[in-house]
Amino acid sequence: MAISATDIPIEDLSEERCSPCAPGRLIDREEVELMASKLKALADPARLQMIHLIHQAPAGELCVCDLTNSMQLAQSSVSRHLKILMNAGLLRRQQRGTWAWFSLRPEALRELQQRVFPATD
Repeated sequence: MAISATDIPIEDLSEERCSPCAPGRLIDREEVELMASKLKALADPARLQMIHLIHQAPAGELCVCDLTNSMQLAQSSVSRHLKILMNAGLLRRQQRGTWAWFSLRPEALRELQQRVFPATD
């Protein structure tokens, strides 16, 4: 038995309309750009690995040489990634002799999370 196009019920949706909801307030343009720059700094697999390794470090900090060995990257690559994270305000740097040691700025990461996902009442 063949089915014709007239046998298929077609629902008329022409009267349905989008019912807008209150989307909330827009974030200030400068604030959005600041958040985007921090998120861009995190949007790289190597930099996310570095953040993870530093977070896991027993003392909460790692030397460039530790990251170079763990990541199996050239020191220049590690330094470039660390500079990006530093410029985004996500890391602290402390010079000890010839080596630089890096630790997370948890307050910066917390602030970023709160700005991107603000608490709703």
